[in-house]
Amino acid sequence: MPYDNLFQPYERGTLRTAHRIAMAPLTRNRAKDTVPGDLNATYYAQRADAAILITEGTHPAAVGQGYLDIAGLHNDEQQAGWAQVADAVHAAGDARLFIQLMHCGRVAHPVYTDGEQPVAPSAIKHDGQVFTPDGMEDYVTPRALETDELAAVRDQYVDAARRAVAAGADGVELHAANGYLLHQFLSENTNERTDGYGTDVAGRIRFVVEVAEATAAAIGAERVGIRLSPGHEFNGIKETDPRATYDALLRALAPLGLAYAHVMETEPYAGYSTLEQARELWPGTLIANGGFSEEYDVAGADALVADGKVDLVAFGRRFLANPDLPARLRAGAELNEPDEDTFYSGGAKGYTDYPTLDEAQDAKAA
Repeated sequence: MPYDNLFQPYERGTLRTAHRIAMAPLTRNRAKDTVPGDLNATYYAQRADAAILITEGTHPAAVGQGYLDIAGLHNDEQQAGWAQVADAVHAAGDARLFIQLMHCGRVAHPVYTDGEQPVAPSAIKHDGQVFTPDGMEDYVTPRALETDELAAVRDQYVDAARRAVAAGADGVELHAANGYLLHQFLSENTNERTDGYGTDVAGRIRFVVEVAEATAAAIGAERVGIRLSPGHEFNGIKETDPRATYDALLRALAPLGLAYAHVMETEPYAGYSTLEQARELWPGTLIANGGFSEEYDVAGADALVADGKVDLVAFGRRFLANPDLPARLRAGAELNEPDEDTFYSGGAKGYTDYPTLDEAQDAKAA
């Protein structure tokens, strides 16, 4: 069988999976008015053979929404929608369903927040643009969170995590990567705070650690993962010394006993490997992610597991286009190619209509 190492079962603590192939979180803009529905349930159920199925980024507060038709988890209607998804996934396969909590921070936009000004560690505007129903628009300058507001923001993550568990999810992933709110606290160019939540490495990691501690206390550490992207410059992030930042962060988080760390490998210009750093410092489950533009080739992913460098590997585009990705890899079968024109287009096309291997073979035989 090809890629034998990817198909070894995995067990650590309460986390048990039949293989090592996780589904990476993928924004697809299909949660109409921020509420998951039938289409979303179908999409995730089709991919329920993932070891860990990490959902699209889901905002824990209305002010954290940064894109059109992305899911939320801060009201009862959204929670009911996620319950529909969780039921469908657990009925269809053995995936452990983790809902990713993504507060966009300064990357949010008033068009999606009923005009409310986005919030961030500091009032530093992102220079880019965001798609809105009226076309591309500049980001706005966010409002710097007051120190006495941080506990309430922390509790938004906690409330969303409780809602996720109540909806039937197996856990949540805290999105501390890719330039969103938690990552904005970690990075020097988006965090100029002088109140103990900035200034130096210890200050910049403080809020992320507090959110992780509170979420773990609320729903159990075994239900909480975290995503990190050291040195990645997505959404205007510029980290001058990611090695030092994530050394301190990983050391601070390690005693919590979280379900996993989901880490994007550093770009070559960083000069070091975050996966090697995390393997040394992280005592729990380590999930590797190759990044946005270049996923790991499957043989390379298998080698990472074989060499003990990581425990699981997350695939994004391959899972998007191949709902039965583990079965296809197990069989050494040809993979569907993803249709980039439909990544964010809405509707079933390019979302729930990719054929499984069995469906493709039946179509050829017909």
